[in-house]
Amino acid sequence: MALAAGRLRHRVDIQARQQTQDPFTGEIIDNWVTIWPSVPAAVEPLSAREFIAAQAVQSEVSARITIRYRDGLDASMRIVHRGKIYNPAGWLSDKESGLEYLSAPVSQGVNQG
Repeated sequence: MALAAGRLRHRVDIQARQQTQDPFTGEIIDNWVTIWPSVPAAVEPLSAREFIAAQAVQSEVSARITIRYRDGLDASMRIVHRGKIYNPAGWLSDKESGLEYLSAPVSQGVNQG
């Protein structure tokens, strides 16, 4: 089943944590760096039924974000959409080829950096 382009009507930034060292104090500082800006995505809040089912597994899940397949994504990254921060629980491949799109159940606001 093909992923319709019109479904990916939102734009999200995908960020990864980067550690740098302060040259004066030697302190390790965590920063979030945008590695993929303005990625076309479908940001879908969970319906009441899906939300109730998700609570059995993870009570923080609030939405599902779907993007076209790209290599290198993992659950340690975060997604920024309209100023809100979303944390993927993991990335799930499509059922058919595994290379068309990725979907992630996400929680909101936990990974502020």
